[in-house]
Amino acid sequence: MKPEKLTHLDSAGEARMVDVGDKEATRRVAKAGARIRMSPATREQITGDTNPKGAVLSTARLAGIQAAKRTSELIPLCHPLPLDHVEIVFGWEHPAADGEDGALLLIEASAAVTARTGVEMEALMAASTAALTIYDMCKACDRGMVIEEIRLLEKSGGRSGDWKLEE
Repeated sequence: MKPEKLTHLDSAGEARMVDVGDKEATRRVAKAGARIRMSPATREQITGDTNPKGAVLSTARLAGIQAAKRTSELIPLCHPLPLDHVEIVFGWEHPAADGEDGALLLIEASAAVTARTGVEMEALMAASTAALTIYDMCKACDRGMVIEEIRLLEKSGGRSGDWKLEE
């Protein structure tokens, strides 16, 4: 199998921004996820809206959306994209489902654009920033929270076509 060419490196091995000028603008969608493991008391604080800093999930959703919009400012070789849509959804997994103690909050971020390059990094940035915001808002009562499994779940559109994480 032939190794993939690294498109972010020039012939001298230096980092470069990929020229997407000749690519066709198509509809591209990406979905990314993250998980936060926390104590049951922290889950109760979030679901009961008793966190002293305010509405945890609403704030995290806004932070994730804002992060997706600013991805190219933080990831050096990302193209700035005129996002059509960003959505962040939260869900709780029953603690016994994965054999661990505590509570597990699932974060799913999706981003969509009609452009010449994909939105995987925007979806990943949204999921990770939402997770970091939850940690920031809850760290006073639970410094032992663990952010885990930040990953691309699926993407569609573009030259490389569709891809979905196999579990």
